[in-house]
Amino acid sequence: MKTIQSKIILLSLMMLLFMGSFWIIISYFNQQSIHNYNEILQRYLSLNQTLTASQKAVKELNSYMMDPTVRNYTHFQRSRDALIEAKELVLPLSNQQNHVSLMNYVHLFESQLESMDLALRAYQVGNDVEASYHFNEAIQISDFVAEATLSLIRTELHSSEKVYLSLIGQSINLGKIGMWAFVAVVMLILLFSFWFSAGITRPIGILTRAAKEVSKGNFDEEINIRTSDEISFLAETFDQMRGNIKNLIHEIKNKAELEKELQEHQLLLRESELKSLQAQINPHFLFNTLNTLSKKAYLEGAEETSNLISIVAGLFRYNLRDLDRLVSLQEELHVIEKYFQILKARFPRRLAYEIEIQADVEQIQMPGMILQPFVENAFIHAIEPLEEGGRIILRVTDQAEWVEVQIEDNGPGIPPEKMKQIKQALAKGERTGGTSHGSGIGISNATRRLALFYQREDVMEMSSVEGEGTCITLRLFKGGKTHD
Repeated sequence: MKTIQSKIILLSLMMLLFMGSFWIIISYFNQQSIHNYNEILQRYLSLNQTLTASQKAVKELNSYMMDPTVRNYTHFQRSRDALIEAKELVLPLSNQQNHVSLMNYVHLFESQLESMDLALRAYQVGNDVEASYHFNEAIQISDFVAEATLSLIRTELHSSEKVYLSLIGQSINLGKIGMWAFVAVVMLILLFSFWFSAGITRPIGILTRAAKEVSKGNFDEEINIRTSDEISFLAETFDQMRGNIKNLIHEIKNKAELEKELQEHQLLLRESELKSLQAQINPHFLFNTLNTLSKKAYLEGAEETSNLISIVAGLFRYNLRDLDRLVSLQEELHVIEKYFQILKARFPRRLAYEIEIQADVEQIQMPGMILQPFVENAFIHAIEPLEEGGRIILRVTDQAEWVEVQIEDNGPGIPPEKMKQIKQALAKGERTGGTSHGSGIGISNATRRLALFYQREDVMEMSSVEGEGTCITLRLFKGGKTHD
């Protein structure tokens, strides 16, 4: 993994590389120009050195001939050797333009050396006339060397004119190249710096925006940062923290909802128990009393009365059961049958009912006292107000995932606006008021208990056509409790 520190070091090295390359290129071209200039200057210096050596040699020879001391003789020999060395330095200056002139120039040196040597020997043997003649000859040759030197320098200047112009042009071009190279290096450094800084600031910006979203409570946006430095590790850690917080909040919400459902369930049970207690006055005493009355009526020959009392006693006994205990749909239907018989005894001409069973009702488990509130509600608000009475049909059919229980009546029905209010009230678990098919706490309580039992809300549907009747559909899911 590349660290930010290594990236900074890499950026520094790249900058040094760019600047070093720029310096090396400029230095190379500059050294080429200096080398060409030094080469031309060296040619001038060599020619000037030979001229100086020629004149000095004649001067030293004259000093010796005027004062023949060992010191002056030594100086002459040194100047003579210097003249020979200068002659050797001139030879490498030869080219196509000055070859002939340079060779004549070298011959002049040789002639001067020869004349000086002859003058020295003549002087040493005492022949002053011959010595003077050869000395004057050496002086003339030295003058010729001076003229030849000036001629060669003029030739060099003429031949070097193009070189000078080339050096000037090269210097100008070098300045332009240097400027453009500097601009190119600066641009490369800026681009590389931008790329490098973006590689750090872009992930930090993404991480900052993600932190703001998390601070707002949005835990759904994933953090995707693909880098090879510490920021990637920081982003992965932050994303894990975001996921952990999201899961924790989800768990807290689920627990809160579960606690809320448990509290609602407990409230419903307490409410049902309270209603049951309010409806009972010493229930066991009443149950035993009903049994006694049933037997007495039977002994007195009132079999129909005895049968009705037994039905009421059985219904009353069912209502005394623990509300938390599950019952089968068959038991519920058996109770509804008894309830219909009681209603039929009260209103023999005004009530007609049918129970249609097309499902295996023994295997369906459900909370107790669920169907009776819906049947009671249908009778109170759809049958009892009508003078001519009406009909209630309880239909049980087998569906794919549930058993469907329909409680249908042919009463006056419910207006659309009122139906909307009833559904909203039932959805909130509130009492619907004293109107058809939604009155009282009974059906609201039963619907809520059924929803809590199956842990889903689609357990009851209500439909109605004004003037034709109302139908309530209950879904009893197979296998007991289910989860959405």
